[in-house]
Amino acid sequence: MKSGNGPLRVGIGGPVGSGKTALTEKLCKAMRDEWSVAVVTNDIYTTEDAEALVRMQALSSDRIVGVETGGCPHTAIREDATINLQAIAGLNERIPDLDVVFIESGGDNLAATFSPDLADITIYVISVCQGEEIPRKGGPGITRSDLLVINKKDLAPYVGADLSVMERDASKQRAAMPFVFTDLKQGDGVADIVDFLKLNGGL
Repeated sequence: MKSGNGPLRVGIGGPVGSGKTALTEKLCKAMRDEWSVAVVTNDIYTTEDAEALVRMQALSSDRIVGVETGGCPHTAIREDATINLQAIAGLNERIPDLDVVFIESGGDNLAATFSPDLADITIYVISVCQGEEIPRKGGPGITRSDLLVINKKDLAPYVGADLSVMERDASKQRAAMPFVFTDLKQGDGVADIVDFLKLNGGL
């Protein structure tokens, strides 16, 4: 499903602290030997996430671009994606053989969605630490994303979250659409997400 105008574009969204940057890092490290990968990160007033990915050595710095969105971060991935599209165009120009670009949104609420002009596939990340009721609350990120990632499953006993309840509610909200439980700190679940991208992204 690579775009007609370049690489497969994968949008990664989710609330602050859910694990978006951890997921981006793990995916880059898991895929960079087989595919040509780049990243665009969105932050409101800084390029902190881009700098973090460079420090983590997810990719070389020329493959990571940070954009400052100002205001509401969801605007830059939905209503007016120009700043992100320009960043991707710049990456395409510098690295003509790109296979995949990950677009990490700024931390936002459950209503954040990516414009179809920007992302071919969307991954939405939530955290067990936000409460077991999060899947039940729904919202476009949970119900409409191509893949829902429920992260920090290892912390469930410490925050009083029942993973079976979260699984039941996610199944109900998403019907037949896929979701996966992860412990991204340990890399648990990353291979499943890579397989999903290979299957659904035409890689």
